[in-house]
Amino acid sequence: MRELMGKRILGCVWAVIVALGISVAHAGITVTFDELSDYTETIPGKGSYYNGKDPAQTSDYTRDASWTSQGVKFNLSYSRATFFGSTYEFWNGWAYSNVNDTTTAGFTNQYAAFTGTDHSGTGNKNYAVAFPESVIDLPENYAAQSIYVTNTTYAALYIRDGDAGGFDPPGPYLDDDYFDVVFTGYAGPSATSAVTGEVKFRLAQGPNPINTWELVDLTALNQFGLARSIAVTFDSSDVGSFGINTPMYVAIDSFSLAAVPEPSTGVLTALGACALLLRRRRTERAVP
Repeated sequence: MRELMGKRILGCVWAVIVALGISVAHAGITVTFDELSDYTETIPGKGSYYNGKDPAQTSDYTRDASWTSQGVKFNLSYSRATFFGSTYEFWNGWAYSNVNDTTTAGFTNQYAAFTGTDHSGTGNKNYAVAFPESVIDLPENYAAQSIYVTNTTYAALYIRDGDAGGFDPPGPYLDDDYFDVVFTGYAGPSATSAVTGEVKFRLAQGPNPINTWELVDLTALNQFGLARSIAVTFDSSDVGSFGINTPMYVAIDSFSLAAVPEPSTGVLTALGACALLLRRRRTERAVP
């Protein structure tokens, strides 16, 4: 009887192992943005970008233009406002782009990666561009693994050559100046609830902005629990009266997420069966 019970328990253990194997069978995700094709503007010879602007609007407005790629949500808002007779338009969050301009300095070139291409190097595929208040909402049961990052042309030329537009200081970065992008994980959506981890990556040290796509390990975002969302912020030595002077942009591509298995029905059933068998065996041992 005990031998039969032992075989049943062993079979139960194998059932749990098989069920666990089934529960992790679904694949991860790599977000490349290449399926996106709705653009705000196409610049002849330089590519296209999307920043959330509604071309049909002629009066002041603010709109939520958040978008998704392969199940991952990227926040975006666009506003048009009039102050003292002048009209201003601005966006916050995430744009996507394939603009290839690596030489034009200044605000008019805020959507271009300094590499001139996306991570694949083909030159006509998309990547994403983050501006302050950028948040990524992850699909359920997926964990951030890695991401490729590089500078935008706007930020890189400011760092390397300085800014003629009057920011203080107007010159290029000094050797001890730095510019970092910071990824912070949160347990809730839209950068809410507890912080689960942080990853910082240096985009420039001195007047030398990176000009290649660099791989950043994001697994530390899950150090204190699974990150449900990721906020992107910046840190720099170039700080003035109104905060960081350096244009706060970063380009990203090939964002990889790993599947996190949920206990399947098979796992729960097998565990319940094992518990009953173990309880029965203990009861039999207790009987004289």
